Amino acid sequence: MTGFDVTGLGVETPHGPARAHVTDGGGGTTGTLVLGHGAGGGVESVDLVAVTDEAARAGWRVVRVEQPWRVAGKRIATAPPTLDAGWSAVLDRLRADDVLTGPLVLGGRSAGARVACRTAAAQGAAGVLALAFPLHPPGRPEKSRADELTAVPVPLVVVQGETDAFGGPADVAAVLTGQAGASVYAVPGDHSLKRNVDIVAAAAMSWLDDLVAR
Repeated sequence: MTGFDVTGLGVETPHGPARAHVTDGGGGTTGTLVLGHGAGGGVESVDLVAVTDEAARAGWRVVRVEQPWRVAGKRIATAPPTLDAGWSAVLDRLRADDVLTGPLVLGGRSAGARVACRTAAAQGAAGVLALAFPLHPPGRPEKSRADELTAVPVPLVVVQGETDAFGGPADVAAVLTGQAGASVYAVPGDHSLKRNVDIVAAAAMSWLDDLVAR
């Protein structure tokens, strides 16, 4: 777990209670980073924890959003519209409670990255940080989710494992060719991003630093 103090905030959504895990880094003086988890794990995923720690050290307030299906103890993620609704309800509550200080960056890993991409415009995000974006199901490149990436209207970075079966860095880069403000960081490992979480966190922080410097 993260070495910082974490505050758990229960949030009611249209699909049951969600939970926001708030990690304060210097009171969120740099901005707020909101991260969603994947379909096969929760907010304790090692890449999310590593990014949370590094961002908090850099003065970001980091909120890891635990979707209602995880809070309820279910094993299977709900459909994308339900995920988007739960995520948006959490953000609305955080905004009402003045938790979202400074520039707002949305992100997450895998399914959580997809949610961030789909909701970035509506939530007024300054940028999107996508970890292990699942460009397509393994072995099914024809089932592309490229439209979710190309629809992001703000600066976007995808941190992708070199052997990711859901689409490698080159595949993601091809999709984002010509997309202003979009970039891809290739890191060692597969879709889990467990192999070198320090490199994952460093890639994320490099992009975040550039984003706030603009």
